[in-house]
Amino acid sequence: MKASTERKIIRWVHIVLSIPVLGYIYGPLATMPRQAMVVKWIILPLLVITGLWLWKGHVLRKRLRRG
Repeated sequence: MKASTERKIIRWVHIVLSIPVLGYIYGPLATMPRQAMVVKWIILPLLVITGLWLWKGHVLRKRLRRG
């Protein structure tokens, strides 16, 4: 897979995962306990991981190639 295609896919995953977080912050999602736990414990960590991958993924790929 080309680097540009991988970046586009990860960017769209990051954007789609941010929608429930916005619902948690600005909507009634915070009052629903099950949905709030999904956002806190599943979606938010995935959002952080994809954000870090978009920001510093090139460094990780370089280190994996060396090893």
